Amino acid sequence: MHRPLAITDDQELLDDLLRIAAAAGVEIDVAHAAAHARPYWSQAPLVVVGADLADDLAATGPAPRRDVLLVTRGPGDPDIWRRCVAVGAQTVLELPEAERLLVEELGEAAEPATRAGTVLCVAGGRGGVGATVLSASLALTASRHGLRTLLIDADPLGGGIDVVLGQEQATGARWPDIAGREGRVSFAALQDALPTFGDLTVLSWHRGEPTPIPREAMRAVLDAGRRGCDLVIVDLPRHVGDGESEALSRATSTLVVIQADVRGALAATQTLAILRRHTGDLRAVLRTGSMAPDVVAASVGVPCAGVLPELRGLARTLDRGDPPPLGRAPLGRFCAQLLSTLAGAP
Repeated sequence: MHRPLAITDDQELLDDLLRIAAAAGVEIDVAHAAAHARPYWSQAPLVVVGADLADDLAATGPAPRRDVLLVTRGPGDPDIWRRCVAVGAQTVLELPEAERLLVEELGEAAEPATRAGTVLCVAGGRGGVGATVLSASLALTASRHGLRTLLIDADPLGGGIDVVLGQEQATGARWPDIAGREGRVSFAALQDALPTFGDLTVLSWHRGEPTPIPREAMRAVLDAGRRGCDLVIVDLPRHVGDGESEALSRATSTLVVIQADVRGALAATQTLAILRRHTGDLRAVLRTGSMAPDVVAASVGVPCAGVLPELRGLARTLDRGDPPPLGRAPLGRFCAQLLSTLAGAP
C-alpha cells in the first residue's frame, strides 16, 4: 500500500509532519527536493507540500491530481495562496492551528473508510429487563449474517458483556486500556487490540474498579467503528455521562427495553426523558407483562420496534458460560428482523 508523501526541506516543518503522522498512526514518505517527489506524486494517497518547496514543485509541472495540501508553519505569508494554486493544492493548512485536521487527513488517506457503519444504542427502561442480552444478541446475529460488527459495552456496572457472550476468558484490551485515547484511531489497530470472534469485535469492561468513559475516547472508538464496520452496537447504562452522551448523539436509533407492566412503564418514562436530551430516534422493545405492549408504547410516547420473545432457561444458559440461543430460535429470528428494519441488514 502506498504511503502519504511529504515534500519539504524545512527540518522544523518536517519534524512537525513526522510527529503529526505518528499521532495519526501513519508512516509517510519524504521528498527533500521537488524533483525527488516525481516517482511518488501520482501514487501517494495524499501529498503534503511544504511552503518552502511549493515554487520548486510548481516549476516541475506536476500532473493535476486530488488530495494535495499546502502546509506552512504560521500565518503571514502574503504569497501562500498563489503557491497553493500553483501546485494544485486544495487548501492551505497553517500549523500548529491545523494539526488536528492534518491528523484526520493523514489517517483517512492511509486508512480510507471501507464501511459506513450504522450506530445502534440499547438501554434498559429500568434495571434487569435484558438490554445487555439484547445488545449481545443483536451483535452476534449481525456478525453471523456476515456484517462486520463492533459491540461496545458502555456500562461499567453491568458485569461485562463478554460474560453474556460466553467469552469472559478471551484475551485482548478492555475499556481501561484505551480510555485515554483521543483523536483518530485506526479500526485495524482497534480490532487487533480487542477480542475478536469472526466478524464480531468486542470492547468490554475489566473486573476492577469502574471509571467513567471520557467523551473523547468514546468518539474515537465510534469513529473507528463506523469507518471499519457495518454495524456498531452500544450497550448503555441507565445514567448518561459524557461518553454515553457522545454515543447517543451519534446513534441512528436507540432501543429502550421496557417491561410491559405499570412499574416498567413508569420507569421507562423517566429514562426516556433523559435520553431525549441526547438523541432523536427512540424506539421501544417490549417484554411481555401484565399490560398490552401497544398500550405501553403509547403511554411512553415512542414507537414499538417489536416484542421480545420469552426465553425460558436463559439465566441457566448464561451461567453455564454459553451465549444466548440464536439461529432459528425465537430470539435469533427477532434480532434478524429488527436488524433488517433498523440497519438494512439482510
